[in-house]
Amino acid sequence: MLVAQSVPFQTDSSHRCLWDQKANWTIWSYGDPRGTLNARVELLTMGCCSGRCTLVFICGIQLVCILERQIFDFLGYQWAPILINFVHIITVILGLFGTAQFRPRYVTGYAVWLVLWVAWNVFVICFYLEVGDLSKDTDLIMTFNMSMHRSWWMENGPGCMVTPVTPAPDWAPEDHRYISISGCLLEYQYVEVAHSTLQIILALAGFIYACYVVKLITEEEDSFDFIGGFDSYGYQGPQKTSHLQLQPMYMSK
Repeated sequence: MLVAQSVPFQTDSSHRCLWDQKANWTIWSYGDPRGTLNARVELLTMGCCSGRCTLVFICGIQLVCILERQIFDFLGYQWAPILINFVHIITVILGLFGTAQFRPRYVTGYAVWLVLWVAWNVFVICFYLEVGDLSKDTDLIMTFNMSMHRSWWMENGPGCMVTPVTPAPDWAPEDHRYISISGCLLEYQYVEVAHSTLQIILALAGFIYACYVVKLITEEEDSFDFIGGFDSYGYQGPQKTSHLQLQPMYMSK
């Protein structure tokens, strides 16, 4: 028997993934009103909430790591990384907002940016490892040729000892000091490579979960529409039927 039942919309934390602006929705099933469709919606809800929580956590870790990197890039006057880091911060915030507010377009934009972010970090790794014709001593790429600064970790890396060289060579600019760096436990280029590698790992995890969250939200919307959501079909309450048997009436003259 086809049964129609109006199920009150749940508003507790375990059902936040279902549409917050809907007060009721209708489940159509054969026999048990809380049947297969209801179970499927519950599974989608649980998966959506779990995926969203994981993606929010990944975005939070990304923000912490990129803010730390931005600080040291500012200290080293690395203008190109500073600008790209700023774009990354804004995009991660938008992805975080889209995840929390069920905005799949924002999450999709966040996922697309992560592809470009991975490409940039791969370039940074190749730059500091001097792959091909790249040279880490080039000023044009990282500082736009506006200064002769290098990575902040060049002088402040673990174990590094900085010794001023006097007198300075004739080719050294007057407003710059000529130094000798020795004793570094880890060269600055490897510190930069480690930063970029961490960003690539976080970006890959964020991309995977962003695609997963978008997929779940889309499936959830389709399931809700199928069972009568979005006012696609007006719900009509059960019709009252009379069980009285009608008998013909004869009027006597």
